[in-house]
Amino acid sequence: MQRHFAGHVLDIGCGDDPVVPHARPFDRPHGDAQRILDHLAPGQFDCVHSSHCLEHMADVPGALAQWWALVRPGGFLVLVVPHEDLYEQGVWPSLFNTDHKASFRLGGADSWSPVSYDLRALVAGLPDAEIEEIMVQDHGYDHRLRRPVGAWGRWLYRAGSWRSALLFRLFGAGGAIRRLDDVLTRLEQRLGRPVGQTDGPALAQIQAVLRRRMPSARTTD
Repeated sequence: MQRHFAGHVLDIGCGDDPVVPHARPFDRPHGDAQRILDHLAPGQFDCVHSSHCLEHMADVPGALAQWWALVRPGGFLVLVVPHEDLYEQGVWPSLFNTDHKASFRLGGADSWSPVSYDLRALVAGLPDAEIEEIMVQDHGYDHRLRRPVGAWGRWLYRAGSWRSALLFRLFGAGGAIRRLDDVLTRLEQRLGRPVGQTDGPALAQIQAVLRRRMPSARTTD
């Protein structure tokens, strides 16, 4: 992957942790990523990277088209988004990030989510785009913990979150209180509370790497 991050790199939505040290960050203090061409000229980057930002855009295809326009011919777009079945786990609006405005799958015509995009179809529609790689990344993810989440599971998750916050507020966040919270959380999970595995080291995402084709050479008579 390091060859993708050579040259002039832009990292959208990276906060203060860019994908490589020489990447130029673009986050909220720099402007609106939905309308990034209001802030940056097209075709100036060898690589545009964005991890877990596209799902926060109100107009996903519109934002993606603008991000792609920043990539010069021969350059790359490296895009990472949450996998709706692994991250959202069949619940919308998202339990684990209430600011998510879209969800993503890889293949399949149908989805349980009312705002789902097939990432492969989405990026394949970009002009001059070659898909170099697109894959689900689920390293460290325990699929045994993923189960259908009904109304009871949603209630357990919200109630458990409130319970944890109240527990820490009343008694602090010392080791004994954290151990008690862990015990209560595991009990709730056995009763059907969804498990947000990405709070730890697990991945629940899709990564796409696109290359922008060089323009075809034209001959003159």
